[in-house]
Amino acid sequence: MRVAVFSSKSYDRQYFDSINQSFGHELVFFDGQLNQDTVKLTEGFDAVCVFVNDHLDAEVIKALKQHGVSLIALRCAGFNNVDLDVAAQEGIKVVRVPAYSPEAVAEHAVALILALNRKTHKAYNRVRENNFSLENLTGFNLYKKTVGIVGTGGIGRAFARIMLGFGANVIAFDPYPNEEYLQMGGSYVSFDEFLAQSDVISLHCPLVAENHHLIDVEAFKKMKKGAMLINTSRGALINTKDAIEALKKRQLGYLGIDVYEQEEHLFFQDLSGQIIEDDDIARLMTFPNVLITAHQGFFTHEALEEIAHTTLESIEDFEQGNALKHEVRPV
Repeated sequence: MRVAVFSSKSYDRQYFDSINQSFGHELVFFDGQLNQDTVKLTEGFDAVCVFVNDHLDAEVIKALKQHGVSLIALRCAGFNNVDLDVAAQEGIKVVRVPAYSPEAVAEHAVALILALNRKTHKAYNRVRENNFSLENLTGFNLYKKTVGIVGTGGIGRAFARIMLGFGANVIAFDPYPNEEYLQMGGSYVSFDEFLAQSDVISLHCPLVAENHHLIDVEAFKKMKKGAMLINTSRGALINTKDAIEALKKRQLGYLGIDVYEQEEHLFFQDLSGQIIEDDDIARLMTFPNVLITAHQGFFTHEALEEIAHTTLESIEDFEQGNALKHEVRPV
């Protein structure tokens, strides 16, 4: 199949070209996002391969249909940027990569926790300036702390295993309990109990209408004072303005995010020579107890290989008329 790959970077080309040797699809890479301005580039393609910040709204999907595109292949787990109802109406199939490497994202969440807690990023900068003082670098033991997990899918369970290894007390909130998680030694509580009990909260759930701004001003009020909040899932799970206020009031003790509500205008780009016009992220970066990474939780060799293989395999299955194991349908 002839596939237009949008929002592509050098690493996308490297891994997709390597894995595609086993499939033989014609891949054409575009640096830009797929949106209403760029959808004209899809003329003559059978499928599009897109990422988290591509916009596949009704207008884009209808244009894809007119251009002969019959498959949308998401090379990510999330699908909130695709209008699934319109895609179904237009007869365009949608596939995703549901579990490229749960461990990659879970381990990055742990890295954010440890860096924020033990202030390793600050210690690194100090030592490079010949400053070997330990002043203001005090952390806390994760051992016996209560770590709360929102979402016990593959990533949430991988994260739970790591936290249990630290000797933490692991609790979770999830409308859909998972037996494997319970067998590990974790437990489920109500959302209010979850907020009140957790010393560390880590978000591992997809973004859907029901949990948009799940962590808002009311949630912050119910949290333990000084709790740590980690988000490696989707930016809009947290109301950023409410998080800023919680940080200012010292209600929120630490914030580590690998995702951000307005990341599409920032992440995956080198903006080091430009002025950042986003006031919210600019304000977040002024807090000494905030650590931001630019959506790199998935960014391991193993995950990139799995993303490329699963995506190309789904395209192959579609071309051959086989069942689509990772199809996404409207609810």
